[in-house]
Amino acid sequence: MIPASLLAKKREGQVLNEQEIYFLIDGFCSGSVADYQMSALAMAICIQGMDAAETRYLTAAMVESGNRLPRTSDRPRIDKHSTGGLGDKISLVLAPLLATFDVDVPMISGRGLGLTGGTLDKLEAIEGFQTQLSTEQSNKILRRVGAFICGASDEIAPADRRLYAIRDVTGTVESIPLITASILSKKIAARLDALVMDVKVGSAAFMKTASQAKELANTIIQVGCESNMPTTAIVSDMDQPLGEAVGNAIEVNEAVAVLEGKGPSEVRELTIELCANVLIAAQVLPQRDKAIERLNQHLDSGSARERFEQIVRAQGGIDRFPLPLAPHETIEAEANGWVEKIDCEKIGQILVEMGAGRKRADDKIRADVGVRIHARIGDRTERSQPLLSVYAPHATRSDHVEALRQAIHVGPNEIHANPLILERLNTHTGKSI
Repeated sequence: MIPASLLAKKREGQVLNEQEIYFLIDGFCSGSVADYQMSALAMAICIQGMDAAETRYLTAAMVESGNRLPRTSDRPRIDKHSTGGLGDKISLVLAPLLATFDVDVPMISGRGLGLTGGTLDKLEAIEGFQTQLSTEQSNKILRRVGAFICGASDEIAPADRRLYAIRDVTGTVESIPLITASILSKKIAARLDALVMDVKVGSAAFMKTASQAKELANTIIQVGCESNMPTTAIVSDMDQPLGEAVGNAIEVNEAVAVLEGKGPSEVRELTIELCANVLIAAQVLPQRDKAIERLNQHLDSGSARERFEQIVRAQGGIDRFPLPLAPHETIEAEANGWVEKIDCEKIGQILVEMGAGRKRADDKIRADVGVRIHARIGDRTERSQPLLSVYAPHATRSDHVEALRQAIHVGPNEIHANPLILERLNTHTGKSI
């Protein structure tokens, strides 16, 4: 087979068979398919899409490009994954919270894609925290603590690791087949007993419409279940950032606040909903109301916060919070009214410009740069009321203050924000629950 011929085939919207997809992925890993050829394939997939069988073959090829994690105990292995959105720090709360239920949470996470921050970037804001672990190290932590959060090693879905970096800088992030294969290749390789997906929809997410989000959720559920990994999904609103903090260190601080029984209510609510889903799917807890009651108890008792400290220390980090932030400037409302819209794309772009995200795969991130949004959609605001605080060196933030002010739209009409949880989709059926 000739790579260029297969690229042209997908460019024209034709279906690639299992052997062709394995040939391209195996060649990408061995070097016979060049990075620029894989970039062309990613763009062709982004434009032309893939059918269900192609997506399943792509996922399997990525899994088979590496090894699978060994099981280290007879405890249920469960995890969650999010499609990403502005201010999404759920993993930092969810992993330690789940680990308090005598389960294993082998969380393999990624770095920032597009305008959204990555869990690994946030964790690296913690002094000493190691996000790259060997299989031996991660197994040891899992046995002792019940959870780890790290990047995919060279042994786990290496094809995805390389393709992940290419997608971020080639405008091919928003593709349902590529997102599905990227997520599930790591989760299947982790030998999970159950997975819950947080599929976000809105201006701060990759999926801009409810139909796109549901299509992605159903694709992930189908491929996950066909791979013997019971999978459920929650479709959640992302027309505004999740919580108040957007950045790296600032989001870690907010996650720690939630673990201490404080912080924004929406971060706590979504974390508990996702935990309940996956605990029930793995048959750890039998019923939603009881699951939610016990999850609240584990947050309020401090046991989840204690488990977070154990994870941080086990991965070489120093458990000293809050993390330091850059100097800040507060932007105030110029008129009375209601918050009608938050321009998440503008906020995300400005954060990347200020160094909180990447333009290129090798860009360094400034962990201390971020924003705190003081108002949410539907809130009543008064003139001179704080709308947003921007944390960045003065020379960096001065060029962006007015643009950030314009990102919070205050108007004369009262409106109501979307509910946080838009839909729950069941394992196998893809139907609402």
